[in-house]
Amino acid sequence: MIHAPKNLIARVLRFIPQALRREDGTASMEFVLVIPLLMGVFMASFESGLMMTRSIMLEQAVDMTMRELRLGHYPNATNAVLKKEICSRTVIFPDCENNIKLELERVSTDDWALPRVPQHCINKRQEIDPVISLNVNQQNDLMLVRVCIALPAMFPSTGLALGLNLDSDGEYGLVATSAFVTEPS
Repeated sequence: MIHAPKNLIARVLRFIPQALRREDGTASMEFVLVIPLLMGVFMASFESGLMMTRSIMLEQAVDMTMRELRLGHYPNATNAVLKKEICSRTVIFPDCENNIKLELERVSTDDWALPRVPQHCINKRQEIDPVISLNVNQQNDLMLVRVCIALPAMFPSTGLALGLNLDSDGEYGLVATSAFVTEPS
């Protein structure tokens, strides 16, 4: 059995009250208490900036693609062609063509009733039933376009992402809506 010298125990007992009275390191305590708040604000700012950039890029891509469609630059417009065109104009969407959902519906000009409520974005766990062809060649038809893409949150457990409606994969949906009238030939 090893016995500690009496003077070592006395020094340790004398050190404890002195250590409790010391004030060096108080700035470190303030830093430790404030840094989680600052990091939360930073991550929320970054997330909202990325989400806004993605939203603007999606809106612009949909508008440009629908303009090209309206002008007749896609004679054989299909769901796949329009998805490819929209995704080629958005560079920061991961796996865009597999995550995007496109709806193109005619609005009746008889009663101006808008089509049904848009469905949710793609759920990767469900089978996808895409539209095979689009009938937009009717003259003076009002067409409503809705595009939805599921995107991952950068920081899903902090800041802004906590307030978003996330799916089971931790992704939120961005929706862009546009409308156009098919011009007479």
